[in-house]
Amino acid sequence: MGENVHLCVGRSDSLERTVTAADVEAFAQATGDSNPIHLDDAFAARTRFGRRIAHGMLAASYVSSLLGTRLPGPGSIYLSQTLKFTKPVYLGDTLTVTATVAGYRPERGIVTLETAVSNQRGETVLSGEAVCLVGDAAVAPRVARSGAAAG
Repeated sequence: MGENVHLCVGRSDSLERTVTAADVEAFAQATGDSNPIHLDDAFAARTRFGRRIAHGMLAASYVSSLLGTRLPGPGSIYLSQTLKFTKPVYLGDTLTVTATVAGYRPERGIVTLETAVSNQRGETVLSGEAVCLVGDAAVAPRVARSGAAAG
């Protein structure tokens, strides 16, 4: 298996994303989550938040984007993800999504990353831990005991 030197402990990468009404509406359409707190201004105004909030899983999907495109990058596959939602995400918030390598097992092609999403005020809105299959292990076919490739 090839060595992934970019997966040293402490390495991090990030991306930035501004949450729009169009993003929230598209996410609701794609997932079927039509909770009015995300879609209805009048309903949301009567809640503890006072206005519409984005789906928590929309913010979490930005973590998936970072992992699949930057760190660990293309070909990586989620094995697990923990999520803790700590603050609401409002329409118009600019989110910074960060992943930091917490551990790497090159013999297994498995990387553990601390993940965090913060808003433009520097408040953490989501945190967690991701475990991904990386490198050759993510894209190589499994080999059956008889030696034939298995998919």
